Amino acid sequence: MKKRRILIITIPLVCIGIVLGIALTRGTGSQATPTTVNVTRGDIVNTVLVDGHLEMPNKAYLSFDVTGTVTEVLVSEGDSVTKGQVLARLDAQSLNSSVEVAELQVKIAQEQVEAAQAQYEIAQINLDKGVPAESEDVLEQQVDIAEANWETAELNLETANLNLDSAQLNLDKAVIVAPFDGIVADISITEGEEISTAALATPAITMVDTSEIEMQGYIDELDVASVKLGQAANITLDALPNEQVTGNVTFISPISTVQAGIVSYATTITLENPSAELQDGMSATAEIVVERRDNVLLIPNTVIQGTLENPMVVVLVDKQEEEREITLGLSDGINTEVLSGLEDGDRVVLPTTTTTGTQTGGLFGRLG
Repeated sequence: MKKRRILIITIPLVCIGIVLGIALTRGTGSQATPTTVNVTRGDIVNTVLVDGHLEMPNKAYLSFDVTGTVTEVLVSEGDSVTKGQVLARLDAQSLNSSVEVAELQVKIAQEQVEAAQAQYEIAQINLDKGVPAESEDVLEQQVDIAEANWETAELNLETANLNLDSAQLNLDKAVIVAPFDGIVADISITEGEEISTAALATPAITMVDTSEIEMQGYIDELDVASVKLGQAANITLDALPNEQVTGNVTFISPISTVQAGIVSYATTITLENPSAELQDGMSATAEIVVERRDNVLLIPNTVIQGTLENPMVVVLVDKQEEEREITLGLSDGINTEVLSGLEDGDRVVLPTTTTTGTQTGGLFGRLG
């Protein structure tokens, strides 16, 4: 029993010794060739990400303004319509009659104005030439009366025109007309349906202008200072991943919104030349281009060492590692522009986990 116990204990010790021996042997061997990346030229863009959704801002929820029976629905869902086009009508016989009566009253009032004007002109002629059978005082009185009758007739005509406008307005309330060019998105009425007072608050026809689409989103408070009106944005859509959509920032709210403790600011990005595939409400992500540099020296952030105040890299020159101070420019979180200290084609060493006992990659974390 004792021998067996010794054997069981010895075997693990031997294995541990072999593993340590291999590790020590590797540690004393020649150092491996460092991994390098080449300094290259390229374009770098600093962007701010904004999540949101598409929205068609020009929508119209149309309804009748008077009660009655629907006599005509002249469009179908999906139809393209033009501004001023009649979309639906109510039975408005009484309203039509009111308009006809008002038009007749305007005609009569106009004739009365013309007659009163003629009487005034005759009275004025009689006064100017003098009528033997009448005294001048009587003639002047006739002119005053004719002038007053003319003014009254003109007031009556004005009233008649107002009554006609009111009657026409009431008739217009029984007709739904397209307020702009667009698409009929929804119809909730049918011919023969009775429109009650309660139903007036419900849209009968919904229209949308598909020629203008915006993206509504929120900018994080840490990024809002770098976003300006007019900046370009590239937009990707969950529903249409292959669709290339561009736009411009057209609104940044000065009022913050707080959700789950996160402060953000509403923004509007107006799309350029939206395609027919885009739909209201689609989820979208915008990359707002804050700054861009073209054809500049670039290195990956992972090779940058040192501090933010004194960044440096290790360059491989004739198989020898050489520390070199550099000046950094724009960073996109993955690559960074090099303003000085390196040249196109230089081979920069990718740091290992530690260098002289100091953890590398810290500067990359701060830059990213």
